[in-house]
Amino acid sequence: MAIDRRKTLLFGAGSALRLVLFALFPSLVDLLTGRVEISTPVTSFKRLQEGLFLYTHNVSPYDGGVFHQAPLLLPLFALIPPTLFSVTTTILYVVLDILCANAIMAIADSCEAVSARLFESSRKDLKWDSIAIGAAFLYNPLTIANCLGRSTSSFTNCAVLIAVEKAIYRKPLSSMLSLALASYIALYPILLFPPLVLLCYDRQQRHDKVAQLSPSFVMTCISTFTGSIVLLLYMSFLIAGGSWEFLSSAYGVHLLLPDLTPNVGLWWYFFIEMFDSFREFFLGVFWLHLSSYVGGLCIRVRNQPLFVITCLTGIFAIFKPYPSISDTSLYFALLPLYRHVFPLMRYTFFAVAALLYAILLGPAFYHLWIYAGSGNANFFYAITLVWSLGLSLISADVLFAVLRDEWEAERPEMKGKDVRQV
Repeated sequence: MAIDRRKTLLFGAGSALRLVLFALFPSLVDLLTGRVEISTPVTSFKRLQEGLFLYTHNVSPYDGGVFHQAPLLLPLFALIPPTLFSVTTTILYVVLDILCANAIMAIADSCEAVSARLFESSRKDLKWDSIAIGAAFLYNPLTIANCLGRSTSSFTNCAVLIAVEKAIYRKPLSSMLSLALASYIALYPILLFPPLVLLCYDRQQRHDKVAQLSPSFVMTCISTFTGSIVLLLYMSFLIAGGSWEFLSSAYGVHLLLPDLTPNVGLWWYFFIEMFDSFREFFLGVFWLHLSSYVGGLCIRVRNQPLFVITCLTGIFAIFKPYPSISDTSLYFALLPLYRHVFPLMRYTFFAVAALLYAILLGPAFYHLWIYAGSGNANFFYAITLVWSLGLSLISADVLFAVLRDEWEAERPEMKGKDVRQV
């Protein structure tokens, strides 16, 4: 088997950069591990360590309401000898980033973003090669910061990207297994199930010439996904000592939001100010809002299921209960696949400026609130609104660009002409 030297060099340099940062700047690693922009109540490495300590001492890690992560993470990290814990976890998170980059590059090599089964862009020649897209992920400061912070969202991102890769390369069962693992760890990837099934079908039909989306194909995907989830939950039941209490701690926290630790999302401050009598109603409204994008995008952008997945990752980075920069790094990992529509975007400068503004001032505002005591929660929440605004601008602008690209493919005579709403 031929060795791709460019890929080897890229992976080697990306790994070396992370290992050097881990080795030479341990104080930076400790700082990032505790940052609210990286560690949330459901992804924090420090909380994982606390749950692991309880687990290894035969105490339920879900007692006390601090540990909110999937039970199978505990025996995985418990296998690591205490004397090698730091070194091994460092290597583990570097490997996760490399696996993510490899999956992204495989997705880019398929050219699914520019030439799907039902749509082929007129700008298909305007694209970056897989090496450039992999480098954009590996050297993204958000990706590096998330790796150094050792957030468990790295497992989720890796599983999601592998699920997309397997779907593109006509392995629907492996794709469903990977999506089930991602949903087991973080719950929200379950919303990617409809577009992932469409992607699996489109790639399968393109190769095998299946007549239509048959009920048997859909049921196979559903049964594989459901069976995998059931198996993972049963294994968790055994690990938890024959108790189902982990369900409320690991998954109920996403649905009911009992932990209002600040993060870069929109939920925490809203529900701090919420009267208890309205809490259940607005929890339903927020979750309904988040899930409503799935059906609309699957219907409107049916021709490009990979873009639906890309767009949803951006929406999750804004509107999920406990977002972090890890979710944004996943969105930015998939975004370069649509290089061909970048010229059609209209608000790139304003969106990038808003994100840079939030990145630079977010830590300062948090410091003023928590440490200096010269500010309040409004300081930090205001800058998270700017962060969400920047991501919303990018998500909406990319969606407009993709729809404009589709429209120009249908009506070539309108290419390059201004469109005005009358």
